[in-house]
Amino acid sequence: MAVLDRFMAALNEHDADAMDRAMHFPHIRHAESKLTIYEAPGSNPMDLFTRLEQEDGWKWSAWIRRTMVQNSDVKAHFMVSYARYRADDSE
Repeated sequence: MAVLDRFMAALNEHDADAMDRAMHFPHIRHAESKLTIYEAPGSNPMDLFTRLEQEDGWKWSAWIRRTMVQNSDVKAHFMVSYARYRADDSE
């Protein structure tokens, strides 16, 4: 959970390098009916923060649910749900 907390804090701080430090690579992301593979640190789209702000007025995000679905001594897989919020705290 601490790694997920660090990732969310980095996202909200618009710190792509810190986000990378919280991720395991290759990082496989399934969202919006698409599978995306980030092969190495620095693979996240660098327009991520401005795109989210422009598309919907995003200011910050928070976890809604985090459920560990598989783990070992060296890594864990979580099913997560999160919300994006605007400056007025609307979702």
